[in-house]
Amino acid sequence: MGNIRETTLEIDLSALEHNFNFIKAKLKKETKFLAVVKAFAYGSDMAIVAKKLENLDVDYFAVAYVKEGVLLRDAGITAPILVLHPQPINFEELIDRCLEPSIYSPRILNSFLETAKKKRQTNYPIHLKFNTGLNRLGFWHNDISLILKKLGRETALKIISVFSHLAASEDKKEREFSLQQIESFKKISDELSEKLGSSPMRHILNTSGVLNYPEAQFEMVRSGIGLYGYGNESVIDAQLKPIASLKTIISQLHQIEPNESVGYNRAFKSKDYRVTATLPIGHADGISRQYGNGKAFVQVNGQKAPIIGNVCMDMVMIDVTGIDCKEGDEVVIFGDTLSAENFANTADTISYELLTAISQRVKRVVK
Repeated sequence: MGNIRETTLEIDLSALEHNFNFIKAKLKKETKFLAVVKAFAYGSDMAIVAKKLENLDVDYFAVAYVKEGVLLRDAGITAPILVLHPQPINFEELIDRCLEPSIYSPRILNSFLETAKKKRQTNYPIHLKFNTGLNRLGFWHNDISLILKKLGRETALKIISVFSHLAASEDKKEREFSLQQIESFKKISDELSEKLGSSPMRHILNTSGVLNYPEAQFEMVRSGIGLYGYGNESVIDAQLKPIASLKTIISQLHQIEPNESVGYNRAFKSKDYRVTATLPIGHADGISRQYGNGKAFVQVNGQKAPIIGNVCMDMVMIDVTGIDCKEGDEVVIFGDTLSAENFANTADTISYELLTAISQRVKRVVK
């Protein structure tokens, strides 16, 4: 039955603590822990998650955009916050809120230096992002001289970390490529430190990197999806705890006769007598159309019920034939007993996409 009365995302902070401690136990005592809380903490609640992690003495946070960092500051978070993909239009606000930018290209370096000087900053902390094979953001190895020449004797900025991102840390078949990335990163950071005359922190590992390449911890690691209960492989998933459970209720039951259809475009047509249930959740809540037409299933009173027909904007229909249930009963979309990874896999996607798609109109409750 459960106690859910509307579509709700439950956030389990004890599970978050478990996952943090699990990953932390893989690190050397001196290795710093950066928690990635972008995208509303992977679809949960950024402020609530960050406050819990700050109480657990996490060393750093990372967000994608400046407005996410501002949200954390407004929530009272005082730990350092790295902004992974800042834009020049937000640089003044970034400095005003004591956020730390990833500097990933000559354009961004020039723009941020200009803003820092305009605001009369001294030794403002920056993080240099280098591209070692992901080919998304980052300077190239041969940009080191350009960077140092640009900074010259400037006192406005201070490089406090250099980092990169593994392209396939979870894929054992790409181990050679990952090791090449790590070796390339070592060469970049060594040359930078030598020419700079100091040694900024280094970080390249994400959650899967921590698990598969412990020798490359350097001074800090970054963890995102692992904190939320997923480790990109079943063996690790079994040792982590999902922090988010998406639940809803049965709004109405229908008795469907043979040859009747359900939903838009009559995508489901019954071959016999069936019982269907309508749920108050749809693609506007993050359950996209790709999960419809029998691809994914939910859980009703401990039993599997497939999603039938096309997912609507605010509703989905499921087949509950043979399941003892009634209107108002709780339905689990994903959570402890139904993995978000497995649910996502039914539509050939990943847990990251499913989790971060959960709409902000869905009620959040902390367990």
